[in-house]
Amino acid sequence: MEDELKKQKIHDWYQEYSDEIYRFILIIIGDHEQSKDLTHDTFLKAYSHMNYFKGKTSDKNWLYHIARNVTIDFMRKRKPIRYFMDSFNGFPLNNDSPEKIVQLGEAEVQLYRSLSKLKRPYREVIILRKIKELSIKETAEVLEWKESKVKTTLLRALQALKTQLQKEGYEHETIR
Repeated sequence: MEDELKKQKIHDWYQEYSDEIYRFILIIIGDHEQSKDLTHDTFLKAYSHMNYFKGKTSDKNWLYHIARNVTIDFMRKRKPIRYFMDSFNGFPLNNDSPEKIVQLGEAEVQLYRSLSKLKRPYREVIILRKIKELSIKETAEVLEWKESKVKTTLLRALQALKTQLQKEGYEHETIR
């Protein structure tokens, strides 16, 4: 692909998808500044690997897939023990200002707190299916799983989230 066309395509993708990619990464790692950096890295990697994009999946799913891999690579590089611990703890809300917490609303704060205590595959499948509203097929493409694994893992993840919410004393009609 010609260099100018690649640059324009990445520019268009960035305009259209950068906010979604940023929020996806933020939910996984919980660090605003690092999420910005990893979003930037995602688009750089997409640019450098543009020749490998064959259009078998949507542009958005390809970018989500790259963002997921960039984020996992970042977590692994921080230190293997830290990566292992992050697999069970993500999105720390305790660093957010009171204003941000109020803006999110109590229910969302509780949801993200509980979600952060789930293992990484559970968080990823919930984020992609329920928060980002990707289809089962799209989620399978991003995670490189079979559709049946997405369905099974989502059911288990939602049950684990419900259990975690109840364990933390959150009462809401949707989890009874």
